[in-house]
Amino acid sequence: MPQPLHRPSMPLPVRLRAAGLAVLMGAPGAALAGAEDTLARIQRTQVVTIGHRAESVPLSYAVGDRVMGYSVDICRQLAAAIAQELGLKQWRIAYRQVSSANRFDAVERGEIDLECGSTTNTAARRERVAFTIPHFIASSRLLVRSDRPHERIEDLNGATVASTAGTTNVGSLAREAVLKGLHLKVIEAADHAQGVAWVLSGRAEAFAMDDVLLYGLRASAPRPDALKVIGKPITIEPYAIAFQRGNARLKRVADATLRQLIASRELHRLYERWFVEPIPPNNVRLDMRMPHLLADSLKYPTDYVPR
Repeated sequence: MPQPLHRPSMPLPVRLRAAGLAVLMGAPGAALAGAEDTLARIQRTQVVTIGHRAESVPLSYAVGDRVMGYSVDICRQLAAAIAQELGLKQWRIAYRQVSSANRFDAVERGEIDLECGSTTNTAARRERVAFTIPHFIASSRLLVRSDRPHERIEDLNGATVASTAGTTNVGSLAREAVLKGLHLKVIEAADHAQGVAWVLSGRAEAFAMDDVLLYGLRASAPRPDALKVIGKPITIEPYAIAFQRGNARLKRVADATLRQLIASRELHRLYERWFVEPIPPNNVRLDMRMPHLLADSLKYPTDYVPR
């Protein structure tokens, strides 16, 4: 079967002017000794492999064999820009599902070219992968049953609280407990769905995760009104697209494309599509207006993250 022809939805300059871009390079050095450069691999295979999540609604998820979401749509734009940069006439996107636990391994091994999920850019992670400028900013909060009286993390003193293994929320939850002098038993779920199930069953009193994912999980639940999101933000989480270290050309193309999406307000349109309008599969609305922190960050897009 012939490969479908993909064309970028907006022009990408052949030569990217350095002035005004303020492009920050990814961490130096190849991801793995002797590893094939990401763009060289794409040039050879004519395939851009996107790593997506199963249930990170509305950023990156799958319904049957359909992969969708805010982060996925952005990565499709990046893939088109990469294909244009490489002069590919025929090319295609392949999708590979990854999890919180294996996403960075998949990037390092070259199994995926772009990790398009709900991944926070942190200093520890920059030791393993490189990141684009952020396309979303979340904050860690808590999901509890609506029939419980909990409204703050302090109300959970002595309780069991779950979070997903391999996420930043596990560590931030433990730090917040120490900071506030709380005694929490933190247990790690295999994925977000298991964490929500534990809350509904009573195995855990709360599930700690990024607020946008909590609202998505709540909206997707059989009875959304049985769950509520509580507490003040525990952390600030700048989401970005991850890729192999040592790919300076890919970094330039990706960041320039993201800046074009921001300047043209295409990114804002995508935000409305996934956070305000009805989304698949059940046409639910998250009704999450763009937070001020994200709106402000888009005025001066940078990949500088001080941690």
